[in-house]
Amino acid sequence: MDYKSLIREIPDFPKPGILFYDITTLLKDPQGYRAVIEDFMAHYRDNKISKVVGIESRGFILGAPLAYNLGAGFVPVRKAGKLPADVFEVKYNLEYGASSLAIHRDAVAMEERVLVVDDLLATGGTAAATVDLLRKLGAEIVGCAFMIELGFLQGRQKIEDCAIHSLMTYD
Repeated sequence: MDYKSLIREIPDFPKPGILFYDITTLLKDPQGYRAVIEDFMAHYRDNKISKVVGIESRGFILGAPLAYNLGAGFVPVRKAGKLPADVFEVKYNLEYGASSLAIHRDAVAMEERVLVVDDLLATGGTAAATVDLLRKLGAEIVGCAFMIELGFLQGRQKIEDCAIHSLMTYD
C-alpha cells in the first residue's frame, strides 16, 4: 500500500521550519490503518514477543492493536507524572525541545521479549529514552517499529543497537 499518499503534510507545525506528517488521515482510512497493523504483524509474527511497548501517544494507537494480534501484553510509556505506581523515568531531548518519559517498574519482567512501537522515528531521542527505560527493567528488546522514519534526521543512529523496522522513510 502507498502509505505516503494517505499522510497529510503540514508545514510549520508545531513551529516554523518543521514539516509535520499527520497520520490522522491514514488512521481514518480503514484499509490504510488495517494495512499498517497487518504489515507490522507480518514482520513480527514469529518473534515470540511477550509485550508491545507503545510510546505516548501515537504509539498507543499502533501498539495496542499490534499487541492484541500478537497475543502479547501492551505497556504504555508515558510522559512524566501520568503513571500512578512506582516508575523509572528518563529525561531526553526532542527535535524541538526537551521532555521526559516514565514506565512502571513492574511493567516488564527481566529478559522479557519486548517490541517498541511508535508512529515516528525523527531524531531518535524518544526511542532511545524508551530503550533506556526498558533496559533498566532488564527487557530483551526484539526491535523498534515505526510507521514513519525521517531518514534525514538520522535518528536510527541513537538506537543502532536495536533492530529497526520502518514502514516508510522520508529522506
